[in-house]
Amino acid sequence: MAGSVSGDGAAEDSDAGPPGPDGWPLVGNTLSFLRDPVAFYERCGSYDSDVVSYSVAGADGYMLTRPEDIQRVLVDEADDYRRAQVIQDSLGELAEGGLFLAEGEKWRRERTALQPAFYRDRIETYAEMMIRYARARADAWTAGETVTATDEMRTLTLEILAKTLLDVDIRGQESDIGEAADAITDHFDAGSVSALLPLWVPTPANRRAKRALARFEETIEEMVAARRAGDDDPGDLLSILLDVEFEDGSTLSEQDVRDHLFTFLVAGHETTALTLSYALFLLANHPDQQARLHGELDDVLGDDPPTAAALFEMDYLGNVVDEALRLYPPAYTIFREPTRDVTVRGYDIPAGATLSMPQYIVHRDERWYDKPDAFRPDRWREGREARPDYAYYPFGGGPRHCIGMRFARMEAQLVLASLAGRFAFEPGTEPPLDLSMQVTLQPETDIEVRLAER
Repeated sequence: MAGSVSGDGAAEDSDAGPPGPDGWPLVGNTLSFLRDPVAFYERCGSYDSDVVSYSVAGADGYMLTRPEDIQRVLVDEADDYRRAQVIQDSLGELAEGGLFLAEGEKWRRERTALQPAFYRDRIETYAEMMIRYARARADAWTAGETVTATDEMRTLTLEILAKTLLDVDIRGQESDIGEAADAITDHFDAGSVSALLPLWVPTPANRRAKRALARFEETIEEMVAARRAGDDDPGDLLSILLDVEFEDGSTLSEQDVRDHLFTFLVAGHETTALTLSYALFLLANHPDQQARLHGELDDVLGDDPPTAAALFEMDYLGNVVDEALRLYPPAYTIFREPTRDVTVRGYDIPAGATLSMPQYIVHRDERWYDKPDAFRPDRWREGREARPDYAYYPFGGGPRHCIGMRFARMEAQLVLASLAGRFAFEPGTEPPLDLSMQVTLQPETDIEVRLAER
């Protein structure tokens, strides 16, 4: 890909509009997208252009892959872009009031109210709990057995999130929340027709999603009722949600509380679980890099458990997590739409068009990464500063970057250090890894690793 930018996005050859895959009358590129979303994204990313056009489900879309353009949309001119309608139409059926979908003043005041739950000093107090749950998970494992990493990490991260942010021990209740996450993932499988249909259409995937959501809401209602009935105030996210009072005297509605909890419990645990699953997969299939990690853990920790403070001494551990997020970003694309007509690299894009800025494509661009498909944690030691800022953005960027970014990074590092301190990982699932673009970037089949004594 090639192109240059100046001013409002200067010129590639724009006379004929952006290049893009040919489509069919009426349906555009919908069939190609449904047939294999990953291949469709890769095909769009293969054009020698930083703006590529496509049409899916009747909506005109433009893929942006130049870091400067992505920064412009997410940061520099963020007020001129909003969440894309395609996301509002789908996820809005699930959690319209959560931070992920809220817009304007509602988003600003609620993000400000919730931000204290994710300050660095508050997050570091969660480290001990994260480590305790991770070590308990490792205690349940036995060298020589094969574990399903995707299942194990989903359960672990959900338990950690509920305990640290909600002060609730959900062991025994994971099924209701976990099943809701699984059903939603199935509903929004990008390769499924259900992903293009509203939730009220009675497809099998939609019916399952609605049943799971009903059970999830019951579980959340019980959590909230128990907290309201108690005298303790642990000062966690749930306390903040229940105690919020805005300048005009208004508070969050019960639906708002439910939507925020849905966003953090379902989306928050799933993305970190995937990060850890992909990291275990990569380490299991790259013994030299795994040996480097073990050496660092032994040098810094010895026989002691990890701590939040020790993370500052374990650069390679952080690099492993960064590299897993580069190769397999759970949030694999960001959608926005301009609120006014804009010009990007000489191409006119109308207000309301869908912009896709795919981490999965940009993170594997050979302009920014040497041997971009290779697992090389050392690349983060060698050349982080040499890349444009938005050549790497696993947590989004700008004012709407993921509010839980620090929490998720610390959790991933502490859990990985706890597990790798006890075991070596051998391949159960081997590359290449088939991927599915759903709400998050999912492996087509569960990731398995074999456990070995260290």
